[in-house]
Amino acid sequence: MRRVLLVVGARPNFMKAASVLEAAPRHGLDVRLVDTGQHFTDELTRRITDDLGLPAPHHRLDVGRAAGLEQLAALLVGLGRVVEAEAPALVVVVGDVTSTLGGALAAARAGPRPVPLAHVEAGLRSGDRTMPEELNRRLVDQLADLLLCTEEGALANLRREGRDDATVLLVGNTMVDTLLRARARAAGAGALEALGLAPGGYGLVTLHRPANVDDPPRLEALLRALGQVAARLPLVFPVHPRTRARLAARPAPPGLRLVEPQGYLAFLQLMAGARLVLTDSGGVQEETTVLGVPCLTVRESTERPITVTAGTNRVVGVDPAAVVAAAHEVLDRPPPPPREPPPLWDGRAGERIAAAIAGWLDGGPVEARARAVALGARTG
Repeated sequence: MRRVLLVVGARPNFMKAASVLEAAPRHGLDVRLVDTGQHFTDELTRRITDDLGLPAPHHRLDVGRAAGLEQLAALLVGLGRVVEAEAPALVVVVGDVTSTLGGALAAARAGPRPVPLAHVEAGLRSGDRTMPEELNRRLVDQLADLLLCTEEGALANLRREGRDDATVLLVGNTMVDTLLRARARAAGAGALEALGLAPGGYGLVTLHRPANVDDPPRLEALLRALGQVAARLPLVFPVHPRTRARLAARPAPPGLRLVEPQGYLAFLQLMAGARLVLTDSGGVQEETTVLGVPCLTVRESTERPITVTAGTNRVVGVDPAAVVAAAHEVLDRPPPPPREPPPLWDGRAGERIAAAIAGWLDGGPVEARARAVALGARTG
């Protein structure tokens, strides 16, 4: 079996990696899972991996206590050692977090020659270079040998950036794979009962982007906006660890209920039962599209335009008045759920990715495309 390193770090990475890990052995791949520890809350990581049925990682780093460039430096050192020890045929990175960039750079700088790189969720672009995730996406895609896309707009982005069509594939969305497989189990997760909620009787909030939570005046303004929405519809806010510190000195407005971070199944149940979701998360935009739940994205742009095209998601910006007005509009006139999911959001993305990787290792881009296309992948 060909050895492949799969790098994960932050919470969404685990959901994006799960179906690739499950499919890999069927395609002759020996996947070594590397958890960078970027999500430094061990309890959260354990709950997510238990919910997803993921194996224990072969390697676990501890970069979560560092921040910024120090964290990236720690990733380069730690992942560099893992790459050297494992000597993989390929490194796979997912998403757009710091661990994604660290894995890509470690592969590119491995000695005596670079290790080939595959990027799952390639080609997404928000156009906002102030977002660390946007810089990560662009840099990783420049280094990647195999670019695996979740939506058709990503293919067009990579083509405009001059990437060879032979290396780019539309394979679908592995986060959707995980959601579809876990949806029935999530319905019995008990999160609504534990919080005393009824389906459709609450809204759900997630905020964690630095631009929203690290700017005190903006955070204050958004909290006031959420308070106005909560006067009409109670809001539940599972607080990300980095956001918790920013909220410590700020009392929550009435109707906005701060709760601890949730495991994957519990959070999925909360999303599915919500009347409205307000978020700055990319993954939540995709998950609410599949669930048919109205979503308001509290950002100025999105790298996932397919969620807007589907009609479930609306990018409302960060102006508090606009957020409140959009929330009232959705509550008054909920958008209809999508008639069908976006192309290839069918639960088989992990299988296509494993097939493409095996083909790439056996015969290069032509074989990668042939095997993935046989399972429904598209080449644009």
